[in-house]
Amino acid sequence: MTVQRLDIEQALPRMQALAARLWSPESRHHPGQLAWSAAYGEPEALGLGPAFLVDDAWAWLESADWLEVCGTDPDAVRAVVRAALAESADEVTASTLETETVAIDALLDHGFTEVGSPWFTHHLLDLADLPDVAVPAGYDVRAVRAGEHEQRSKVHRDAWSPTSKVTARAYERLMATPPYRPATDHVVVAPDGEWVASCCVWLDETTGVALVEPVGCVDAHARRGLATAASVSALTAARDLGATTGLVCPRGDDDYPAPARLYRRIGFVPGACTRTYRRG
Repeated sequence: MTVQRLDIEQALPRMQALAARLWSPESRHHPGQLAWSAAYGEPEALGLGPAFLVDDAWAWLESADWLEVCGTDPDAVRAVVRAALAESADEVTASTLETETVAIDALLDHGFTEVGSPWFTHHLLDLADLPDVAVPAGYDVRAVRAGEHEQRSKVHRDAWSPTSKVTARAYERLMATPPYRPATDHVVVAPDGEWVASCCVWLDETTGVALVEPVGCVDAHARRGLATAASVSALTAARDLGATTGLVCPRGDDDYPAPARLYRRIGFVPGACTRTYRRG
């Protein structure tokens, strides 16, 4: 079996197509999640490694010590994992859903063992059951417009970290990465015009699944339902464009419970959890 090695810019469309073709509630990867991982920062800041592809599987060294794996054919998955490990760091970590037994078996066959780590729970929502958008008096929620990458990156950094890799130039690049669309990237605007919360939703037209990634609210405006408003508004826009299912993947462990509670209040139902494996 011949494995093709490609830079992530070349590999991404094929990786996204396979993730869409194989997607189910038991699958970890969504085309939007791959776009975010590949483009949320400037290339020199992310240090992304190559991807290794065959027709029915891929493995991506997101960094020298972090491996992503997608596929359901055992031989194909083993081939791409083996190729990736030939270029990985001595110690490398991978994360899968607990339901992805083919990927887990391939990792175990190549010397990985399960390790304790913060874990994430995939949550799903039938978008027919979305609640109405609700924002406090004086606030507004709307879609991002073309050319607003500077403001959009700033509200993300204000909510997450001033040292975030999400720069204006990176967000401009992200906005050019399919399946991004401004119509499903929403922000909450405060009475003084400041952008104070945001939610980007990625609609995969192949599956009708709309992924929420990421969501944030600045501390000074927290606990007013603004992150919820941005999420529901962006998901509503995705539904209007044909999405049928919402997907979000918050941490599930007790050390960071707030996001999962937010999504469950919207109506998301928890499903499979991630597991972490390490080699070296």
